[in-house]
Parts: sequence; C-alpha cells; structure tokens
Amino acid sequence: MSRGQKSKRRTREKHRHTQDDSQSDRNIQATAATEEEPPSSSSPVLEGNSQSLSAVESSSTSHGSWMASSTSINSPGIFGRISHEGDNNQGEERPHSSQVLLSTGNSCSDILNIKADLLAQYLLYKYKMKQPILKEDMLRLVHRNYEDQFAEILKRASELIELAFAVEVKEADSTSHSYDLVSKLKLPNNGRVRGGRGLPKTGLLMNILGMIFIKGNHVTEEEIWKFLNMMQVYAGRKHYIYGEPRKLITKDLVRLQYLEYRQVPNSDPPRYEFLWGPKAHAETSKMEVLEFMAKINDTVPTTFPLQYEEALQDEEERALARVAARPGTTGHCQACSRVASSSFSHPY
Repeated sequence: MSRGQKSKRRTREKHRHTQDDSQSDRNIQATAATEEEPPSSSSPVLEGNSQSLSAVESSSTSHGSWMASSTSINSPGIFGRISHEGDNNQGEERPHSSQVLLSTGNSCSDILNIKADLLAQYLLYKYKMKQPILKEDMLRLVHRNYEDQFAEILKRASELIELAFAVEVKEADSTSHSYDLVSKLKLPNNGRVRGGRGLPKTGLLMNILGMIFIKGNHVTEEEIWKFLNMMQVYAGRKHYIYGEPRKLITKDLVRLQYLEYRQVPNSDPPRYEFLWGPKAHAETSKMEVLEFMAKINDTVPTTFPLQYEEALQDEEERALARVAARPGTTGHCQACSRVASSSFSHPY
C-alpha cells in the first residue's frame, strides 16, 4: 500500500471515529430528554417544574406582606444542548463539543455548567428508566478530558436535580462506583408514588408542604392551585411529570398520608383546604422544608423570621420527644429543655 493510500485511510478512520463520538453525544442528549408521553412542545424533561415561591403571599399569621423573588430552575442552561454544526467539510475532522465551546469564548465555569446540565438530564433519564448509574458512563458523557473536574460537575448536576425534584444523588456502591437518586421523603417507589417507571413527585410535594407552612399550616385549595398554576401544573390537565395533578394531590398523596384534605370549617358552600399529613410530620420537618424553600429562592431560612422561629420550636419539640422515647426515660427535665433550646438556636 502506497504512502498516499495509507494517509487517506488514516484520514477516513479518524473522521469515522469523530462521527461516532458525535453521534454518541447526540444519542445520549436526545435520550436524556425523552419522556414516555412528551408534551406537544419540544420542552425537555425538566420544563414546567418551575420552583418558585412568588405565588406564596403572606397570611395573617406570617411576618407581614412579602413576595419571594421568583426563582426558577428552568434556566436555559439546564435545557441546553451541546450541539454540533453540520459537517459541510467531509475531509476535515469535526471538533469535539468541548472544543466548540472553548472556541466560542465560554469560561471554564460556563463549560462546567453546560456539562452539569447535560449530566443532570442523563441522571434523570437513568432514574426514570430504573437503569443503573455508573461513574464510568458519566465520565464518558462529560468526556475524559474533564475527569479532573468530574466531582464539581456531579456536584452541580446534583444540586439542579435536588432543587427540581427533591431527590439526592448518592453513591450506592463504592466498589462499582454506582450511584442512585434517593427521594427526600419515603414516597413509594422511591418518589414515583406509583409502580413502574417515571420521574419523582417529591419536588411537587415539598413545594406544597412549604406553601402550607408559609400560609400558617393550612392553605385553601384555591391558593394551592394558584401557586401550582405558576409552575405550569393545572387541575384536570395531564402533566408529563406528575400525571393528572388533581388525582395525585387530592387522592394519592392524601391516601399515602402526606397531605390532609378537608372541608374548611363552617364553609357554605363547601370549600376545602390542605394540611400536612402524619407521614409528612414523620418524614420531614418544618426546618427541612424551610431550608428547601430558602435554597430554591437562593436565600437563607432566616429570610422568613416567623417561620424560622416556628421551625426552631418544632426542632426543640422533636428533640425532647426523642429523649422522652428512649427506654428508661420518663418525661423531660429542665436541663433537657435548656440543652435542646441551645442546640437549635444557631444563626444562619
């Protein structure tokens, strides 16, 4: 074989490998955004799950009139796609996506955010399909050139998923380096509520629990739907993440005892309201929900002073209840109260 033929052969093989890598990237990106019943628009898997407290107005028991700044995780970044331009020059090597990004002047932090967005979509797809999540596959997705930054990329992807769906990315097996997405609440099927595949409903529930807490520990059905409408969740309209929201909220989550749904006392015509159910009280706390709400709004729990004080009191009562429940312990003493009080008086 002549030197010229060998050179042409190497060029063809190099170009074919580049095409394979590019096609692999596109397949993973498309797969990560695929839903069983995708919406009519081209919205990917996270769209419509806007985490905003801007619909929560103060009640007579809260700290006065306030409106939290509207904060949505539906930023363009999380739906971003690392796309490739059309290959017009067949004889030239197509650069890897990271090279494209670098050539456009994006900073290192911008690139890591784009990688984190893509990884978040991939992790959600794996969760939805109940497929194992392996570090090796994640490294292949973000590209080996970013192995040194992988921990930071995974951290950012985990934060996006936690804010959107209230699930945490945890290492399941340190030997095989496998990971899992774990719901913050013990909802059936790891947050899916029903059996089978699907995305977690925990984020929606945490938002509702936060709304109830902010509004004085009970909130009318009308206020709930006003709030959920701002998250593009509507009663009677099937949602591609939550299914039929009215059934999920008034039936499933009530049956599972995470929410209590009751008639407003003395209302005529009848009106209904929501409260925390016993499972919510058992599996989370006012402080945890307040911290979740604060994180969504990029602030701290003390931004809501009345709710923060109430959450501190709730933590103290829980600590005393745990002490009283220990074998051989009856009631609680003044010393226990002082210890519990000092334990939860930390500033933020």
